[in-house]
Amino acid sequence: MKLSLKKGPLYMQVQEILKERIINGVYPKNTLIPSEPELKDEFDVSLITIRKAVEQLSLQGYVEKRSGIGTTVLDNHAVSKLSKGQRFSEYLISEGHDLKKASASLSIVHPEAGTELAKLFGDTCYCIERLYTLDEKPYIHFKHYISQSIKLPNEQEQLLNSLYEILFQQGVKFNRFKDEFGVEVPDERIAKILNVDLKPLLQRTRYSFDINERVVECSVAFYNTEINKYIVNFDV
Repeated sequence: MKLSLKKGPLYMQVQEILKERIINGVYPKNTLIPSEPELKDEFDVSLITIRKAVEQLSLQGYVEKRSGIGTTVLDNHAVSKLSKGQRFSEYLISEGHDLKKASASLSIVHPEAGTELAKLFGDTCYCIERLYTLDEKPYIHFKHYISQSIKLPNEQEQLLNSLYEILFQQGVKFNRFKDEFGVEVPDERIAKILNVDLKPLLQRTRYSFDINERVVECSVAFYNTEINKYIVNFDV
């Protein structure tokens, strides 16, 4: 396979191709990817380039490289662990909680001129609204804002799937995420959905960046932390 420098650094191109193969099951979870010499010959690049690509996949949590064994696929989600931190949802499930996506809907919204959403997405954008329940109680309310240049499904069953998997299938390649936490009072409608009084709640705003450093998704989430606190575990 011949790569071109016109498309960016060679190691990033190799990384994205290998990542796509992992996500699409070409290299199944818990199996070995081809050896570095095999990948070097396939992509017609240096071993240094291959090693850098594999190193990036390892840092993102997709693979694990072991001396004398090879490189094993650990995760096959469109968005893997970008650090050693355990996902909050994984933590809740590991603690025996029942975390579910209870509902999802898609609409088109018109951000007010001059607002951050208008600066990110223009006059109109998609809004995917989702509700998570924890042990059958309303727990997290999400609003995901996404550019209309991306094709999205309109069926609730599909919208309940991983949003990042949906975006990946539309050609979005994620590079990084930025989370901002604060305490805000939700509007009356969201408070009613979460079955809480109109009071300050934990709010998380996430920005998802593609490999060109463009924001492809901005989400605003409110958490009913009276049910369960927001906890992040880090391995050392």
